[in-house]
Amino acid sequence: MVQCMTRPAVASTINFDLEALNERFEMATPQQILAWAVKNIPSGLVQSTSFSLLVITDMLYRELQPNPPVPVIFLDTLHHFSETLVTVERAKERYNLDVRTYRALGVSSREEFAEVYGDALWEKDISRFHHVTKVEPLQRALNETQAIAWITGRRREQSSTRQQMPILERDHEGRLKINPLANWTRKDVWNYTLKHQVPYNRLHDQGYTSIGDEPLTTPVQAGEHERAGRWRGTVKTECGIHV
Repeated sequence: MVQCMTRPAVASTINFDLEALNERFEMATPQQILAWAVKNIPSGLVQSTSFSLLVITDMLYRELQPNPPVPVIFLDTLHHFSETLVTVERAKERYNLDVRTYRALGVSSREEFAEVYGDALWEKDISRFHHVTKVEPLQRALNETQAIAWITGRRREQSSTRQQMPILERDHEGRLKINPLANWTRKDVWNYTLKHQVPYNRLHDQGYTSIGDEPLTTPVQAGEHERAGRWRGTVKTECGIHV
C-alpha cells in the first residue's frame, strides 16, 4: 500500500528542470535553496541527518519555519556514540523537532542486533551491516513518510566521490535529492554553527571531524582529511545511502 501511494508522488519530481535549477542555485545560499524547496515541495519534503552538525536543521526550524515543519529522519543504527544520542535530545529540546527514528528491522538494542544479525557484523560483512542499519531503514523511512524529496548535508569538499555532486539530483527511485551545503566548506559550517549557537555533537571537541558508528569512527589527526576517521584502514568512502 505504501509503495502504491509513493510512486505517483515520486514521479512528479520529473517536472523540475534540474539542469536549469542547478545553474540557478550554483551561487545561491543554502537558505535560498531551502526556501525554494519549502515553497515548491509543500508536502513530501524531509531532511536526513546524522546529528553531527545541525546547520540545515537550524535553517529550517529557526530561520524558515515552514508549517507543517519538515520531518527529520534519524537512522538509529544502535551503534552510535552516546554523544550522538545526546545531540538528538538537545536538538529536540531546542527546536521541537519532528524526528522520525528508524532502526534495523526487528531490533531495538545492540544486544538484540547481535542476536539477530551476528556479533560485530561490521567486521565480518560491512556492506551488510550498512544495508541493515542504514540503507534499508532509510528506504523504509522515505516510503513511510511519502517523501518526494529529501535534504542531505553533504558537501563537495568532503571526499573525492562528492566533488562533482550537483545541488539537485535524483536518487535511484526518482526522488529529488537536495544538497544545499554542496558549495560550503567546513569553515563555513562552523562559522554558521558558532554565530547562531547551533547545537552540535560534542565529539567534534575531541578530534572527531566526521561522526558515524562508534566501532567504525576514530578521531582525525592534524593534517588528515575531514573524513579520514571514517572506516579507517579501508578504501570505503560511503556507507551506501548516497550511492
